Amino acid sequence: MLKGFFKTPVAINEPIKNYASGSPERKELQAMLKNLRSQEIEIPMYIGKDKVKSNEKIRLAPPHDHQHTLGYFYKSDKNHVQMAIDAALAAKSKWANLAWEQRAAIFLKAAELIAGPYRAKLNAATMLGQSKNAFQAEIDSACEIIDFLRFNVQYMTEIYADQPISSAGVWNRIEWRPLEGFVYALTPFNFTAIAGNLPSSCAMMGNVVVWKPSNTQVYSANVLMEVFQKAGVPDGVINLIYPSGPDAADVIFNHRDFAGIHFTGSTEVFQNIWQTIGNNIHKYRSYPRIVGETGGKDFIMAHASANPKELSVAITRGSFEYQGQKCSAASRVYIPNNLWEETKSLMLADLKTMKMGPTEDFTNFVNAVIDEKSFNKLAKYIDAAKKDSEVEIIAGGNYDKSKGYFIEPTIILTKNPKYITMCEELFGPVLTIFVYDGDKFEETLDLIDQTSNYALTGAILAQDRYAIELATQKLSNAAGNFYINDKCTGAVVGQQPFGGARGSGTNDKAGAKINLLRWVSPRTIKETFVPPTDYKYPFLQAD
Repeated sequence: MLKGFFKTPVAINEPIKNYASGSPERKELQAMLKNLRSQEIEIPMYIGKDKVKSNEKIRLAPPHDHQHTLGYFYKSDKNHVQMAIDAALAAKSKWANLAWEQRAAIFLKAAELIAGPYRAKLNAATMLGQSKNAFQAEIDSACEIIDFLRFNVQYMTEIYADQPISSAGVWNRIEWRPLEGFVYALTPFNFTAIAGNLPSSCAMMGNVVVWKPSNTQVYSANVLMEVFQKAGVPDGVINLIYPSGPDAADVIFNHRDFAGIHFTGSTEVFQNIWQTIGNNIHKYRSYPRIVGETGGKDFIMAHASANPKELSVAITRGSFEYQGQKCSAASRVYIPNNLWEETKSLMLADLKTMKMGPTEDFTNFVNAVIDEKSFNKLAKYIDAAKKDSEVEIIAGGNYDKSKGYFIEPTIILTKNPKYITMCEELFGPVLTIFVYDGDKFEETLDLIDQTSNYALTGAILAQDRYAIELATQKLSNAAGNFYINDKCTGAVVGQQPFGGARGSGTNDKAGAKINLLRWVSPRTIKETFVPPTDYKYPFLQAD
């Protein structure tokens, strides 16, 4: 084994390519999009050393062109879940005992592969499979996953370097062990970076993982798995399977060696998982780690001193980038009456210039929502708003699924701050605005705090510093990521660790050391160099 206190490369954020017309990266990405669209692939399960197929295939199609077939993946059943667990546990001892710098090297290599030869392929897969435009794909499936891998390696070394003091004649140390058992990574459709980070952050710390991605993200998950394998992740360390949620839960949450879950998804699903784990707690070898980032009903609050143009851009970008399908997307906005008319005109002018269509056309700002289920849900809310006297649709309100699942960026103006779309998570390009009396700023802050059980992201726009301080204090529990004079999206790894509390999750901050600490179990070791040979303490001596 190598000897030395090794320093890993200092993590820096991956530069974002701009994909301007005529740029090399744009030409490369367009060629890759054409190449991937020209073929139908079959995606196997990755279990141990085997690429496994089943008797059932599920079709994959671009959300913006659902008649086109990208390929198929093989659906997993309960037997495949058990096989994945067995493969993980078989790989555990050798992986956990591998020197930490070897694990670091694997994931640093994965970052370099994505930054270089796999950048266009992973971005194109995300654009086609999840209907992200070129810029949204770049900041997600290139830059953010690269940042996760690089910064997590740095955090890992900082954790290992965190050691206790020692008194005279004693050497104290802490061994940062992986969890005893396997970790279940359950990942969402909306961020390829999250899908890659949830299993890799656990594996990096010496754990073995069973990974179930969303069905609507399998296409890019397959590319991530290709990268992990090429980077040198050993067989069985990360096992990629595609079961139904109930089938996976029935096997995993009843297994003695279940050690933890790394989750991003809906609040309802996460709460049901937590309940199931609690009911089964007597079955496990140890208390499982439960880490989850769930929903959001994210807000933008404007003070009377805010700049209308800055406010308008924060709203349109924060609400409609990636069709509002970000956990952090703004979906409720509070604007004082003195700014409303100017802000409204600026927003409507911007919306008129926003094109909607397929991702392959780089001039489109808005693309399709993820699937028909999401489309139907959003259409239902829009139709209800059209019939409700309490609200008015001032922009958008149209939708069409004949070619792809397209929902126009829609703005609902409400007189009722507790209207349903101000309270419930919609996860789409539907924004609701409440215009408040500018003299009731503090009361409106209380309203924001009390309206939703979620507490993921929020923003305050103001020029008045007293107003900013007041909002920061009164909304301290309303958002795990709070933005001042900015939109409420766009957290960067290493700069704004991401996560929320209340109904939005455990706030274990993806992109921070605190998250990696959840995937280790420290053992304290005390070594005494010259042990005592007499039980008698000095106080026992007679006077």
